[in-house]
Amino acid sequence: MSARPQIRTYMSRELVTLTPDMEINRAMHLLIDNHISGAPVLDAAGNLVGMLSQKDCLKAALHASYYREWGDTVAKYMSVNVQTLDAELDLVEAAEAFLASSFRRFPVMSEGRLVGQISRSDLLKALAGNWQ
Repeated sequence: MSARPQIRTYMSRELVTLTPDMEINRAMHLLIDNHISGAPVLDAAGNLVGMLSQKDCLKAALHASYYREWGDTVAKYMSVNVQTLDAELDLVEAAEAFLASSFRRFPVMSEGRLVGQISRSDLLKALAGNWQ
């Protein structure tokens, strides 16, 4: 176990989550209304099955503008190859994961279950607060 602070201390625990069968328009408004760049997609059993980002919603909005209708579900636009971080990961390792990817947020897992989410902003605040 690492002596450095772990991301579980700094992650968001109260998450906006989506389902694969949710209408994409509704999901997009949840992201907008909650001022978040993305949200985890969970199946009926609570398993992480995808992530939906603002970029994914932009694709849906562009599609809707062409065809003059929404109608599609989150499942059509979500990313299914989701990269996650473990809750035990320390802040430095998490920062390295963010720098190696283009993601703005990662779902945080513990024992195979979604327990939170950490954003670039969360991590930056944590790093700034720990090493002033």
